[in-house]
Amino acid sequence: MGKVKIYDTSVPRSQIVAEREAEYLSQSPQEKLSRLFALIRLSVKMNGGNPLKQPQGKGLVISRKNK
Repeated sequence: MGKVKIYDTSVPRSQIVAEREAEYLSQSPQEKLSRLFALIRLSVKMNGGNPLKQPQGKGLVISRKNK
């Protein structure tokens, strides 16, 4: 999994965003997917072994607002 980077509060937010974007764009699709799955595993572990979202038994529900 990734590492936590603690930034100095004097660093401008725009610089942090640019740094993170450059890191993300340099990753291969496989690396991006692996990091996503690692994040999902971590969220399940932190939620006591339960996924954050569970199926509702309704299948795929697509709705739109009534005017």
